[in-house]
Amino acid sequence: MTWAAFWELVEIRTKIASLFPFVIGTLFSLSFFGQVHWGLTAIFFVGMLVFDMTTTAINNYMDYQKAKTDAYRQQENVIGIEHLSLNGVRGLIIGMLVFAVAVGSFLSWQTGWLLLVMGLACCFIGVFYTAGPIPLSRMPLGEIFSGLTMGLGIFAMVVYINTYDLGAFYLDVDFASGQFALTGNFWWVLALLVASLPLVFTIANIMLANNLRDLEADIKNHRYTLVYYLGRETGLRLFSILMYGCYVAVIVGLLTGVFQWPILIVLTTLPKVRQNLAAHRRELPAPHSFVYSLKNMVLFNTSYALGVALGIVWQWLN
Repeated sequence: MTWAAFWELVEIRTKIASLFPFVIGTLFSLSFFGQVHWGLTAIFFVGMLVFDMTTTAINNYMDYQKAKTDAYRQQENVIGIEHLSLNGVRGLIIGMLVFAVAVGSFLSWQTGWLLLVMGLACCFIGVFYTAGPIPLSRMPLGEIFSGLTMGLGIFAMVVYINTYDLGAFYLDVDFASGQFALTGNFWWVLALLVASLPLVFTIANIMLANNLRDLEADIKNHRYTLVYYLGRETGLRLFSILMYGCYVAVIVGLLTGVFQWPILIVLTTLPKVRQNLAAHRRELPAPHSFVYSLKNMVLFNTSYALGVALGIVWQWLN
């Protein structure tokens, strides 16, 4: 397998979707909690990236295996296009998965059991998103699981490894007695949830845009996604609601003290986001329509990260 084929198999260009929760989670840890464990954060980044590549490779592998037409296998799936060995792809997937689990185990040993629980939950969803007898991606759950796993899961794990020693949320386990206790600060957890919502919504919208575009092809391949049940028009309305919900979450966060006033910089993206939403509606179901979900995610989350970073500077200056 060439490097070019490998990068295509793991769709390295799409990893920006997991990069934003990582970056914003790190900035939020510094902004809201006032600290970052840089070494643990760097190790987590490597494990996160490898696991994200693993799930994408599994996705392409299972789509190839479950495809109902040879045209899809040979002309649309990277395994067929690049003539990749199925045994080689399976071996690569297992190797990357073992590496990601090893990194997660080390971080759990360093920070506590709660990271292991969160990591296993995300790992389960990531692996069975396209694997198993009834993959999550072939059900009307893809948007929910992708948004929560990446938007909330990655964000929460980044915040946890940077704040585990503050007791924001912590799981204590006594194996001798069988007792366990989950403790934390309710308001801190609520702040984390509010801060994660824009990430949840923009990442869920990527999957929603994909399903809005591919509705007819998905039906042919027996994928009955959320759009199949809602219909394309209702799905389009949901697409807009999620995007506008990002701004609502930021305003709520500002009013409740989760963010500093520089976060208002995200409002400058609203005109362009509205243009992208209108263009997306006009172009559906053309293949190019999908790009507008990526444009909105990058535009909004870049301004979101900048707003949190400027808030940190504002705190330092005051």
